[in-house]
Amino acid sequence: MSIASTVAGAAPKAGARFTYLKWGVLALIQLALLSIPLVDRLQVQTSGTVVSLELVPVDPRDLLRGDYVIINLAIGRISRDVPGADSVSAGEQVYVGLSASGDGPAQPVLVSGQREPAGDLAIMGTITSASDETLWIDYGIDAFFLPEGEGREIERLDTSRVLLDVAIAEDGRSLPLRLLVDGKAFKSDGTF
Repeated sequence: MSIASTVAGAAPKAGARFTYLKWGVLALIQLALLSIPLVDRLQVQTSGTVVSLELVPVDPRDLLRGDYVIINLAIGRISRDVPGADSVSAGEQVYVGLSASGDGPAQPVLVSGQREPAGDLAIMGTITSASDETLWIDYGIDAFFLPEGEGREIERLDTSRVLLDVAIAEDGRSLPLRLLVDGKAFKSDGTF
């Protein structure tokens, strides 16, 4: 057997190269698909306006589930007296215009089915239930991650002392950033 035939036999065949290329492209596509939610979250965190939102009491027996603290936002329950609240119904996606003043929590000032009329600072949500007096809105911010074992600290705090800083993107998407206790950062949800 000659050296040339041994070297030629060691070279990968064209079909094998194509198989490697196909698997490589498939792996890149999967990585791209996995990164979409991460890029979306990073975009909201870096370009969103940060506002503080008031929390309302939750039954402490249900407050902690695993390493997540259940978040119950005060703006999740909006009176029909807020402008625009009487023109929407359950199941609709809405934008709640917020007014942030000073160090206090942001307050709802307008409810709209469209982004533009809601003003410069508006959070997007879905009306889960509606009565003659009240709208219940889900903003997709229902849990806050904490390192294992630290949820009990939050459970013991009076909710009147706790605010949640939320980043709100221009299109209304939002995500929790950090818990504030007496106006100071208590815990921060990591970038990812």
